[in-house]
Amino acid sequence: MIRRILINILAPFLAVLLAFSVGAIVMYILGENPFYVYKILLVNSITNINGWGYVLFNATPLIFSGLAVALAFKGGLFNIGVEGQLYIGAFACAWFGITFDVHPIIGIPMGLLFAMVFGGLWGVIAGYLKARFGAHEVIITIMLNFIAIALTNYLVNNPFKEPGQINPIPQTKELFSGSVIPRVYPLFNKLGIDLSSSVPLNYTFFIAIIFCIIVWYFLERTRWGYEIKAVGLNPKASRYGGINPSHIVILVMFLSGALGGLAGVNDVMGYRYRFLDGFSRGTGFTGIAVALLGKNSPIGIVFASILFGILDRGALAMDVFTNTPRELIRVIQAIIIIFVAIGNEFIFRLLQRLERESE
Repeated sequence: MIRRILINILAPFLAVLLAFSVGAIVMYILGENPFYVYKILLVNSITNINGWGYVLFNATPLIFSGLAVALAFKGGLFNIGVEGQLYIGAFACAWFGITFDVHPIIGIPMGLLFAMVFGGLWGVIAGYLKARFGAHEVIITIMLNFIAIALTNYLVNNPFKEPGQINPIPQTKELFSGSVIPRVYPLFNKLGIDLSSSVPLNYTFFIAIIFCIIVWYFLERTRWGYEIKAVGLNPKASRYGGINPSHIVILVMFLSGALGGLAGVNDVMGYRYRFLDGFSRGTGFTGIAVALLGKNSPIGIVFASILFGILDRGALAMDVFTNTPRELIRVIQAIIIIFVAIGNEFIFRLLQRLERESE
């Protein structure tokens, strides 16, 4: 119990604290008061309901991408292709939304299903090559990222480009209303919470939370979840136990890709109501950081995503009201992951030393 507490809670907390300390040193070198800068960052993120709305909106795709990376980790795979799966899933749900004019009861679930299926199939490419030929999934998924981004770029610039569009960035036409995920401000206002209609938070956030529960149950309470974790821990031993590691690799990459595909739904179906070329700001790659910080646990991923959502929201205010560049937030996020890795190893060695001394 003490080992789990130290590794799963203390290590990430210290990593965040140390990363913020390094950020403070950089701010001081730049001539800024770190306390003032962090105050601006937090005030504009978590001290009012609209700020929280933006934080949860920013956290939503990170939850999906973090779950995608974490599920692959559980199976002993490193899915670095969530960014590509995100683009494929986002375009798939956009295609359904601009093609079929149906009732929301059908349109929303079908949009989610299209994002999951096509994102999962994009992940299966790497899974099959890994299982059949032993190709390394990291290399394959990196290459698939470039292909996915280039493919969607072609589609949105040519056959699916909105006719007569004004936006200089290529985009599809708007989705039919039946495939639009509504925003939450009407519900909040009915509950007496004064959330502005300009806040883009939508019901995709609650869908993400539901998927956290589903992933947890799947991994902890089902036979497939047990087999995935067994293969992730020891493929050879799992084979002796009657598990086919090749099948599990393909299954894991499909499920991971499906979650990655859902990471694009928040923007397409819940915010812009269309596919915008290059809309992702590296969400798939940030999911790697979220999964590591959240210790591959669904609840940890939620908290890590909210932390990154706070940083993303506060970065804008920090850039506007201080002379500190918003890119520093990206640096802090990267440092958090470095310290998480160092902290894990440090605590592991410390516990080993304490165990030897107690003997």
